[in-house]
Amino acid sequence: MTHTSPPVAYTGFDQQPIAGQWRAGRSERRLADTNPFNGEQLTEIQLANIADVDDAYAAAARAQREWAARLPDERADVIRRAADILLARGAEVQEWIVRESGSTRLKALIEWDSARRIMVESATFPSRVEGRILAAGVPNQESRVYRSPLGVVGVISPWNFPFHLSARSIAPALALGNAVVVKPASDTPITGGLLLAKIYEEAGLPSGLLSVVIGAGSEIGDHFVDHPVPSLISFTGSTEVGRGVGRLAAGGRHIKRVALELGGNAPIVVLDDADVAVAANAAVVGRFLHQGQICMSTNRAIVDAKVYDAFVAEVQQRVEGLSFGDPADPATVVGPLINTKQCEDVVARIERAKRDGARLVVGGEVKGNVVPPHVFADVDPTCSIAIDETFGPVLPIIKARDEAHALELANQSEYGLSSAVFTANLERGVRFARGITAGMTHINDMTVDDQPNAPFGGEKNSGLGRFNGEWAIEEFTRAQWITLQHKPRPYPF
Repeated sequence: MTHTSPPVAYTGFDQQPIAGQWRAGRSERRLADTNPFNGEQLTEIQLANIADVDDAYAAAARAQREWAARLPDERADVIRRAADILLARGAEVQEWIVRESGSTRLKALIEWDSARRIMVESATFPSRVEGRILAAGVPNQESRVYRSPLGVVGVISPWNFPFHLSARSIAPALALGNAVVVKPASDTPITGGLLLAKIYEEAGLPSGLLSVVIGAGSEIGDHFVDHPVPSLISFTGSTEVGRGVGRLAAGGRHIKRVALELGGNAPIVVLDDADVAVAANAAVVGRFLHQGQICMSTNRAIVDAKVYDAFVAEVQQRVEGLSFGDPADPATVVGPLINTKQCEDVVARIERAKRDGARLVVGGEVKGNVVPPHVFADVDPTCSIAIDETFGPVLPIIKARDEAHALELANQSEYGLSSAVFTANLERGVRFARGITAGMTHINDMTVDDQPNAPFGGEKNSGLGRFNGEWAIEEFTRAQWITLQHKPRPYPF
């Protein structure tokens, strides 16, 4: 019987892979990357400046031309090797996710597996790109549509699911023949970029195709978006920042595509014939996974008056049994928020909900960055805790008079990312789902779901574009219409 030794752990996270070389950034600023639970310093990084961004984009543009000319199988092989390396380094990657982003063990496992699955899916993309032959509208003309890589893609990723949400853009973009430059969130530079760069380097990705620039948004953010090289900016983050990215991409010096996955206010709707225990379980998991710091987290529960009291009681019982604290403890369900600023924001929202008259059903004392799970009942649907996105472990429960009122409440939001509805009648659920203005609706399941072959994205202020599967192929390539005139055509003059 043979035993395979675990791979030697990656090191060197005080450097950045810029234009094919691991080195320090050239900004005068430094970043101390710390564990949000215990304050342990994980690394210190000399940040990138505008010149580093220029270097990364220039190298990406050079490397992309040769990469796009590779055979599809060659590009697919690199992505497959990256997925295999990620599998072999699963424990190492998950440990970094726990330490850097405050993830519980469960959430780290989910995030690692999600990133691995998007790599596996992306490895199929090179052989799935298709052109078309169209019916021509001119005599003796042949009409073709070719599909090609965009060129260079700029990726701005967030801190909540940093590893997966960077991988979700990097893997398909590379597979389809693009080069990538990533700007990860300052709270998660390792899991949001550096780890992935190490993995792709080990997989044999050619030099310069993937750069990571870690820098302050105030110093390099606008330049990263407005730079002339990238053809697409893939941004995942808040709606407020996403608006700025969209304005700059459309109104700056160089108009470019954007893929924006922004905020959410996902409702879980419980109709009068629903299994209350199942719905409550879904609401609790969908809200408190990763402390509610997920764009598609269940931000509010809308419950028919006939089952409202039973639902509140079921949720209360479940939430009171949740463990919270150290995310490294496998028993922990709710760990720390990412930083002190986020913690203060969530606490302020809790206090405002109390002032607005919501009834506190479950609460607890905040310690450090750990906010215990909170549940509010009898929430006015017009108050801030119902209308705004709360990126924390707080679940408001709203009473609906009937199904029509529940649908009205579900759509009473500027956001439209994910949603869910619970009912014993599946076709009733489908009819209800079709009435919700959202990119995703799940019937008899929680709002949190992201599958590599299904379209992920939102409506309204939740963003533009779709990730995953054939929708990612559309996002990361361009269509070019080419006609061939086989015989001279008659012109009018």
